[in-house]
Amino acid sequence: MQDSRLKITKNSKLFVLLKNYKDLKEVQNFDCDIFAVDFSITSENDIEEAKNILKSVLPKITKPLMVRGSGKADIDSKLLPYLIKNLDRKNCIISFATEANYKDIIPYIIEGEHYIVLKTPIDLNLAKELNILSIDLGLNKDRIIMNTDIGGLGYGFEYGYSIMEKVVIEGNKGDIYLNMPLISEAPIESLKTKEARVKNYPQNWGELEDRARMIELSSAAGALSAGANLVVIKYPENMKIMRGLV
Repeated sequence: MQDSRLKITKNSKLFVLLKNYKDLKEVQNFDCDIFAVDFSITSENDIEEAKNILKSVLPKITKPLMVRGSGKADIDSKLLPYLIKNLDRKNCIISFATEANYKDIIPYIIEGEHYIVLKTPIDLNLAKELNILSIDLGLNKDRIIMNTDIGGLGYGFEYGYSIMEKVVIEGNKGDIYLNMPLISEAPIESLKTKEARVKNYPQNWGELEDRARMIELSSAAGALSAGANLVVIKYPENMKIMRGLV
């Protein structure tokens, strides 16, 4: 079994590299702290195939592991427990549970001794409430990683960053239900913007690939400044620059 020890605290500054499982061998050479395998399935009919893929890649993964679901509450309520049961190690990060499906996922987190990302809309009180509800189910609060969302495509990144800052401030003041590590997906959310996806911009905007990478980088730097303890990145080249910021 691979060494999958992982200790996440409020003082951690960790970088998660998100890549498709087909790039597995290549990306493990990059300087990420955590490797995320993404299962963006669109139907419950794909759950069995997702399990088979996970079992095939697990022996090859030497870095601490994050398992990401589909992002759809109804599918993930079945997908994530199934994947958790087929993990060959403890202390993985499972991303993510919401108010709609946390009751289906938390028991498997407890049994498998993993970390869970709890994702809530951009609201401090909703984040705190979901933390409390999860703890009431028996989850150790040290196993919770908060994702307060970013909403860059709708609200603008500044609003999402401000909520992260408020969480950090309240946690530092002594609120035990907000004194937990924060994960930010702002960098990969930024890649959904038109500027990071569309080529028909003036030439002085630069080549699309370079532009997307810089957009991701600026979003990652902002998330780090707002208090994120874990930052999810798609472009491996950005890892070195983020290391320099820390």
